[in-house]
Amino acid sequence: MLAGRDLRSYSRSCPFTSGLGSLLNWDQTAAHFHVVVGNEACDTDSMVCSLVYAYFLSKTVRSDTLPVPLLNIRQSDLVLRPDNLALLRLVSLSPDMLLFRDQLDLQALLRAGRLQLTLVDHNVLPSCDHSLEEAVVEVIDHHLLEREPSSTCSVTVETVGSCATLVTERILQEAPDVLDQQAAQLLYAAVVLDCVNMTPSAGKVTPKDSEFAAALESRFPDLPPRGALFQTLNNAKFDVSGLNTEQMLMKDMKSVSGSLNLAVSVLYVTLEDFLQRAGLDAELLDFCLKFGLDLLLLMTISFTERQEPIRELAVYSHNAAWRDEASQYLEQAHDQTLDLCPISSPHLHLRAYRQGNSLVSRKKLLPLVKDFLKEWDENGSLRDVAEEEESAVPPTPMNSLVEGCPLDDGLPRISTADLEDKVSKMADRRWK
Repeated sequence: MLAGRDLRSYSRSCPFTSGLGSLLNWDQTAAHFHVVVGNEACDTDSMVCSLVYAYFLSKTVRSDTLPVPLLNIRQSDLVLRPDNLALLRLVSLSPDMLLFRDQLDLQALLRAGRLQLTLVDHNVLPSCDHSLEEAVVEVIDHHLLEREPSSTCSVTVETVGSCATLVTERILQEAPDVLDQQAAQLLYAAVVLDCVNMTPSAGKVTPKDSEFAAALESRFPDLPPRGALFQTLNNAKFDVSGLNTEQMLMKDMKSVSGSLNLAVSVLYVTLEDFLQRAGLDAELLDFCLKFGLDLLLLMTISFTERQEPIRELAVYSHNAAWRDEASQYLEQAHDQTLDLCPISSPHLHLRAYRQGNSLVSRKKLLPLVKDFLKEWDENGSLRDVAEEEESAVPPTPMNSLVEGCPLDDGLPRISTADLEDKVSKMADRRWK
């Protein structure tokens, strides 16, 4: 992507992908990369923060390191994020200009001593990426802080509604002139979508989210109307037509592990509609076998006409002991009271609930799940009980979502040596 172009031309023409600051002589065989990567769900917030923060670094950091935004999913999985695709269309950015996890060998860059990482929209790496920890130099996140303090890593963590709020704050405080209409629209869209159109009753928006959404509106009066923008992206986010069960589960899933491997999938349909899918029990079992999951939590979300969230929860496992223990833990949780009300389930291996406290999103549920796994690991008697019951789910395979990242299913489509070509193509076109 730098093919036939000099570095000065590249630096001027690559607004959101990457930049080289004041570097004038780039050795393509020994380049160092500062990769900005979001979480493995790669929702709109993660995508936007990766793109815009890498752009900010390219315009403000004077070094011989190339800032690169990386979407933490396979390129083929972008179709599962229709809200991301809708936003890319709104800002006239082709997905072909983006870098995806299966196109970049982070491990090879790490081994070569050519990698720095900034984490946005998460603050700890999943277990399959644990070896990359030594490369992490900065974190910007709005989830519960789980990182250990380190003198080599700058950490900005604040539990606001959207990580894009924190990125906006950083840019407006340090280099406000970096923002242009496209960057502002990306950030604004992420904040509005994450904060449910800034509706207080949804329980997502904070005063800081409102402050910086208003700041973007003031600086860029041509931004799309807030309500219309939210409706467009929210409609796309909830469009699961044409997706099979595995795709619906993968669309917005995060995993955690201990002695048990567990994932939480957000479903954008009602639980009743999902449970009526033909052959669902077999499909859920196949999904857990494929990804080495012992437990699968399904959190559905839908909205009333007044945009008030409706949440439901289901706990699935073919092992009754694991299913019962997880269900009981969530029913009795005190840190985040879910106010669960059991509802009938047509599936033997799935326990279903109406979630009375609709303000508990997955972001708030995940700490409970991690506490459950921690207590499970510390309580040997519970685990012994589960092991006495034959489970239909075998031990986690080495290439599972937990023990071995499924994104690492062979050589990356773009090798480390070829990354420069990918980046240079980003520079060949302005985002118009």
